[in-house]
Amino acid sequence: MTDPSHPEPAQAEWFAERASRLEANIGQVLRGKADVIRLALVALLSEGHLLVEDVPGVGKTTLARAIATSVDATWHRIQFTPDLLPSDITGVSIWDQERRAFEFRPGPVFANVVVADEINRASPKTQSALLEVMEERQVSVEGTARPVPRPFLVVATQNPIDLDGTYRLPEAQLDRFLLRVSVGYPSVEEEAAILDQRAATGQPAIRPVLGIEDLRTMIDLAARVHVAPAVSQYVVAIASASRQVPDVRLGASPRASLALLRAAQAHALLDGRSYVVPHDVKALAGPVLAHRLVLAAEAEVEGRRSDEVLAGIVASVPTPSGR
Repeated sequence: MTDPSHPEPAQAEWFAERASRLEANIGQVLRGKADVIRLALVALLSEGHLLVEDVPGVGKTTLARAIATSVDATWHRIQFTPDLLPSDITGVSIWDQERRAFEFRPGPVFANVVVADEINRASPKTQSALLEVMEERQVSVEGTARPVPRPFLVVATQNPIDLDGTYRLPEAQLDRFLLRVSVGYPSVEEEAAILDQRAATGQPAIRPVLGIEDLRTMIDLAARVHVAPAVSQYVVAIASASRQVPDVRLGASPRASLALLRAAQAHALLDGRSYVVPHDVKALAGPVLAHRLVLAAEAEVEGRRSDEVLAGIVASVPTPSGR
């Protein structure tokens, strides 16, 4: 008998059809990156936030804008610069001469999708303006908490931290992002196809293919995907192991464990299942956990990367078997 609290087959089919629409729509402008698009949808359907990190010119902003425009929802783009102020993001209270009272003017963060372009070009003080809203879905201005609309997703792009004019994102900020992905260079064939397409038809027009109510329903369905106790224990075992290896100074937090489990639920439903399997956890462990690890000084000196260290951690944890 089907558990009524879990997605039914008809609901899973409905979910898959709309997810396929989103993937195809985003794929028009980001060719040959199906795995990156899938991870972006996991973030969207998990009510998490997405950090797209790569060198300039590979499609970071293109991906962010395609996600924002594929859903018939409100979205704002913030170009982060060194002179950007926190109030430029959250909003500010302005004195209204006629009413003789302060009136709050909401900032661009009050939208369903916020594209934070080149987030690491702003000062740490400005970056921290996003900390509260990314975690609590509200902005506190002058002692008043103002909720942002649901769903709420921040899609941030950043260039590698060793480029001029950038600030490293603090660990607390990185921990707010559900996933970190890298777009990477296209293959030779895909790059040639991109050039041919632009020469013939120009930039493809991205139009909304999903309504805001459909997106809310998809998010709710993903949250109902079944998680067996063995899978939950597997997630905890990976997080716990990350806190015990010599190469890691600061391992994955309980928030990271929750993020991995929530992302695995969305990943499972995107694969057409109403239950999570260990493969979902393994597939997402790197994108969800690697950016949250702080490596020990010795590991950094040796040139170790957090994703490499995490791969070894996941390999060392026994995979649950059976039903």
